[in-house]
Amino acid sequence: MSLAPRAVLVHRATEYEELLARHGTHGQADFFLSSRGRSIREVAERHRRTRQALSDVAGAVPLPWRRARVERSDLDRFLFAPEDVVVVVGQDGLVANTAKYLAGQPVIGIDTEPGRNPGVLVRHRAADAARLLRSAVLPGRRTDDLTMVEAVTDDTQRLVALNEIYLGRPGHQTARYRLGPDGDTEGAETQASSGVLVGTGTGATGWLRSVWQERGSTLALPSPADRRLIWFVREAWPSPATGTARVAGALSAAERLRITVESDRLVVFGDGMESDALEVTWGQSVHVGVSDTALCLLD
Repeated sequence: MSLAPRAVLVHRATEYEELLARHGTHGQADFFLSSRGRSIREVAERHRRTRQALSDVAGAVPLPWRRARVERSDLDRFLFAPEDVVVVVGQDGLVANTAKYLAGQPVIGIDTEPGRNPGVLVRHRAADAARLLRSAVLPGRRTDDLTMVEAVTDDTQRLVALNEIYLGRPGHQTARYRLGPDGDTEGAETQASSGVLVGTGTGATGWLRSVWQERGSTLALPSPADRRLIWFVREAWPSPATGTARVAGALSAAERLRITVESDRLVVFGDGMESDALEVTWGQSVHVGVSDTALCLLD
């Protein structure tokens, strides 16, 4: 007999909980904020709404289903199963944080603060959870299959991300590497910069768009479902040994960007999760392109 579906509720600590963890009590946190002209009331109210949404979603899980909860900081230690239905309760960025650990499981994004979040990935309300959970296990479910980006090192380490992958120094200081199309070693350029960003159409609503807009780039931004990526070199430095000819571009589904490390230690991480990064050292190569894995987000 097949296993009943498992609803996995993904959430993160609220600002109020982080304040309590730092200051110990509500009163001390209130004193800290009020002495700086701020009030804890708004933070506490947002905490209440978030916890209520999480409770409502938990109550909507069908009785025969199994269930689990995972906090954002524990995602890299949680084992998702093929039969899971993943319900992300929080902000858009939490969906991106979760996506890299999935392999085609359906994802439901629940917005805990409508009007405060853009709602690009958390498209639904807690009141819709029961209907969405039932539809998630139907054969004809409607999903948006959002393109993801992957980085694969020459020693077979692999990392995927929904928004973007960053390669550079851990503290964003100057990184040295050679960059060019995969398979074209003659066309690679030696560079010194604060890192390389490669991202998707979903990422084009965030960090990538910021770089794109600041530069006045003429690159066409992909849509979230486009199997195309864009990439930017951040603050490339020209010198007798380093160039700035290759600082932006696009990658089709069949193309890869190759980055060969010429620094003692660089990191590769996705969607801002620097705590879960790959490390590469002098002489190693990283190949970045469109991933075969997509995020299946319920529409």
